[in-house]
Amino acid sequence: MDTPLKYAVFGAGSWATAIVKMLCENLNEVGWYMRSVYTKEHLLREQHNPNYLSSVEFHMEQLKLSNDINEIATYADVLIFVIPSAFMHSELEKLTVDISEKTIVSAVKGIMPETGLLVGEHFHEFYKVPYDNIAVIAGPCHAEEVALERLSYLTISCSDSVKAKAIAKNLSSDYIKTKISDDIIGVEYAVMLKNIYAIAAGIAHGLGYGDNFQSVLMSNSIREMKRFIRKMHKMKRNINNSAYLGDLLVTGYSIFSRNRMFGNMIGKGYTVKSAIMEMSMVAEGYYATKSAHLLNEKNKQKTKLPIIDAVYEVLYENKNPKKVFKKLTEKLD
Repeated sequence: MDTPLKYAVFGAGSWATAIVKMLCENLNEVGWYMRSVYTKEHLLREQHNPNYLSSVEFHMEQLKLSNDINEIATYADVLIFVIPSAFMHSELEKLTVDISEKTIVSAVKGIMPETGLLVGEHFHEFYKVPYDNIAVIAGPCHAEEVALERLSYLTISCSDSVKAKAIAKNLSSDYIKTKISDDIIGVEYAVMLKNIYAIAAGIAHGLGYGDNFQSVLMSNSIREMKRFIRKMHKMKRNINNSAYLGDLLVTGYSIFSRNRMFGNMIGKGYTVKSAIMEMSMVAEGYYATKSAHLLNEKNKQKTKLPIIDAVYEVLYENKNPKKVFKKLTEKLD
């Protein structure tokens, strides 16, 4: 009889906490790496994360907690990374153990800013992890709704369908429905891009645009996403599937969306710096906007990305959101 694979989560934010909760529905023990000693000690004492999804209570006998990334990387066979992309590089630099034979799962939702690579590509390039051992988790699934055990959906993408099915099974429950995909690169780009479009939706809302414009913005966003992903990785995919369109819609419309919240603050007049400081959670779309813009600039034949360009102008060129979005409305249909 095969020994069950051990799973571990790296990160202590809301999405990491939600994934640990999902795994605890199916596994006897889950490894959990967190940088903060305070968070670890609080969890051991109070059985919940003090900063994120604090309503979720854990059974401590199910958790193997550590502030040592190498201890947890050694312990587990399946390593699920949920560290914001802006901080991934500095955390991975602490790794001294060989992870080349581990299964790496990205739930990061962004590109590595230091290398311009997708998280999966980064692990392949710098840690010699075969592509067959790399997977991606996509929604539509907000951590807050997982905490409330509201019905949610996940897509697990991996070129190895056996691995994808195993990961999906261990994340499934009465309130989590899972499916698998082999479009790992397309899904990873979609997970990154949807946060940029959610910022656009937030800016529009902050500026006073209504539901009619939001629907046009979202329909243009999915077409823009399709163009971007096709340019980066051409293969047959249905962009209307939940991993692409579904995840985009929930991130663009939900009250739980931190990227929409961030954009809304910008639209209402906050500076980028003040919005970042006021938010207690990282808005991945802020970093993704620069990454997507730079990737498109590097292409000999640039893809038309009016929405991403507009968000970039507001966030990184300090242009007036009202004027930028007025011009954007003329480019949408």
